[in-house]
Amino acid sequence: MDLQQRINAFKILGEFLRQFVIEEPVKLRNAENNKLFLDGFRHQLKLAEEHNSWFTKNNLNFALKSWANALTENNLNTWTSKYSFDDVNPKTIAIIMAGNIPLVGFHDFLSVLITGHSVLVKQSTNDKHLLPYLAKYLETIEPQFKGKIKFIEEKLEGFDAVIATGSNNTARYFEYYFKDKPSIIRKNRNSVAVLSGKESHEQLEALSDDIFRYYGLGCRNVSKVFVPKDYAFDAFFKAIYKWHSIIHENKYANNYDYNKAVYLMSEFKLLENGFLMLKEDESFSSPIATVFYEHYNDSNSLKGYLESKKEDIQCIVAYGFTENEIAFGKTQEPQLWDYADNVDTVEFLLKT
Repeated sequence: MDLQQRINAFKILGEFLRQFVIEEPVKLRNAENNKLFLDGFRHQLKLAEEHNSWFTKNNLNFALKSWANALTENNLNTWTSKYSFDDVNPKTIAIIMAGNIPLVGFHDFLSVLITGHSVLVKQSTNDKHLLPYLAKYLETIEPQFKGKIKFIEEKLEGFDAVIATGSNNTARYFEYYFKDKPSIIRKNRNSVAVLSGKESHEQLEALSDDIFRYYGLGCRNVSKVFVPKDYAFDAFFKAIYKWHSIIHENKYANNYDYNKAVYLMSEFKLLENGFLMLKEDESFSSPIATVFYEHYNDSNSLKGYLESKKEDIQCIVAYGFTENEIAFGKTQEPQLWDYADNVDTVEFLLKT
């Protein structure tokens, strides 16, 4: 199976996913496969929602839409064009996946298969329904994928390299356990936004998507904002109001009530609007329903500080602040060539 066959398979998978996020389904080239898999995947989505209450229909649809938009022929060709796949020695790559947002490990899965390797997947129990079904779909549209995809629940064995994602604590375990294997080990990261005070209503409204999408559970969600001294949050609170109905969702509301109670008992100073709390804090990782904030005096000093903390930061959301910033509202819409932790997964796999 050559690269073009692999690209074509994932392109058709993207077309399949697009059917679940628009009112009028796109007709697949292979109508038989559509008939075989359409209702089955709807059932898997229902199971995913029932199994993990953070995986609401809206969050599932957004994840599917993001991958449908990413898996186009143009995007796949643009992504792969910068690499040489001529001398790949096929190996078995193990992936240990997180489960914080739907299909969070899909990019690693895609990267392994697009480079011509076989994949050994150990999923999180929080996100175990969708990917195995999509793998079966891939094997049907491209039979040469059969035998190259395996899901396991037991101990990982028989692999040549590993990509593992977890907390800082599990990362230490991963680093020890996989010390003799080529590896990418991902730890906790958070995303931040840098505000100048000159943002438009539209920019701040878009920032609310970066904060609330997936309830803030993703490493690309903004969990902290840096603001100028004497920054007034009135415009910020006004702009994020479009997400006010999130407080009617039970798990989010429970977290909001619990964290607010903890803060009040500890006599922490809070800014809040009934569905989001702002707490001044030097940490990057904020609890659900909370965003930390910190003041800065000048942008150059802040750039230096963020550079010194780059191992803790996934994305910087800003406008005209730094070269690699992410536009407001775009953190959860990465391109195929936007790599987690800025580690080029495809390059790693091609050299393994």
